[in-house]
Amino acid sequence: MSTRFGEAAARLAGQAALFIGWTPDTFWSATPAELAAIVMAAAPPPGDGIDRTTLTAMMERDTHG
Repeated sequence: MSTRFGEAAARLAGQAALFIGWTPDTFWSATPAELAAIVMAAAPPPGDGIDRTTLTAMMERDTHG
């Protein structure tokens, strides 16, 4: 295992513990697909959010309202 991989894996294991409550054993026995499925479930769907035109209009209303 390279130092670079080891550091990244340790950081990801810590994030999994912090954000989804996984123990180290759970992290190391999970597949990348299982971890990705959880991360994707927590991510907002593509396209959700605000477009630049709407943001600009809201900022103008707030500033001039």
